[in-house]
Amino acid sequence: MKIIDGKETAKTIKQEIAKEVSAMIDNDDKTPHLAAILVGDDPASQTYVSAKEKACKEVGFVSSIYRLPAGSSEKKVLEVVSFLNHDDEVDGFIVQLPLPDHIDENKIIQHIKPSKDIDGFHPVNIGRMTLNLPSYISATPFGILQLIERYKIETEGKRVVVMGRSHIVGSPMSILLSRKTYPGNATVTLCHSRTKNLKQIAKSADILIVAMGKQGFVTADMIQDDAVVIDVGIHRIPSDKTKSGFRLVGDVDFDNVSRKVSYITPVPGGVGPMTIVSLLMNTLKAAKNEIYSMPE
Repeated sequence: MKIIDGKETAKTIKQEIAKEVSAMIDNDDKTPHLAAILVGDDPASQTYVSAKEKACKEVGFVSSIYRLPAGSSEKKVLEVVSFLNHDDEVDGFIVQLPLPDHIDENKIIQHIKPSKDIDGFHPVNIGRMTLNLPSYISATPFGILQLIERYKIETEGKRVVVMGRSHIVGSPMSILLSRKTYPGNATVTLCHSRTKNLKQIAKSADILIVAMGKQGFVTADMIQDDAVVIDVGIHRIPSDKTKSGFRLVGDVDFDNVSRKVSYITPVPGGVGPMTIVSLLMNTLKAAKNEIYSMPE
């Protein structure tokens, strides 16, 4: 069994990005600029945006955060989106989700300029991804692809089972791994909470990607020997062995499943660290006009 170390992989990618940014600055090119819109004071969102800001500093990006009160109107959020769409200094930006209930997330996302949509949530980027055209891939699937590629995990002709059909992880992951590329060329089955014979389907997987949002959902009897298991779940549970009084676990019963597999991502330290670094990679692409080189 080999641990897929997302923390170390993210660190390596940050070093690569920092080196490229340094060369851009030496060449008098514009420094990449990542912005974020944060509405309200949700603790998890605050932590995530702060982590993005820290990561930007580590690689030499310019970072901006636009903080709005939780009671801000939808119109106000759209005004900030429009401002960033037209700000030539900003290469890409994200609207931190979830938004307060009175704001239509889909409406906000659809107003983001596709060339600045580094979260990869805009319908144009999802469509381009589906057609295997250059696009911004959403952070978690992009991070998983990076882990597969950098650990040289074979995907061609493999049976991949994706558990979870969210627009953020499961659905795009199923499309990406079925594309005619590497990582890809796999035969993909997309499962969800209503799938029948889920245990048998999971056991057929050479590569199992789990994003069900259920703690310890995947057990050892659902895994074939030497499978690759990628755990996207994250849950905080009480623990008397940590100073904080809690610890993080995933959707997979790591202790027992890890005894059967060839590769597995831990929680924490697996997929999680790759999400922010994926946003950095997309921002660098935006700064270099790699995706949208033609006028929109």
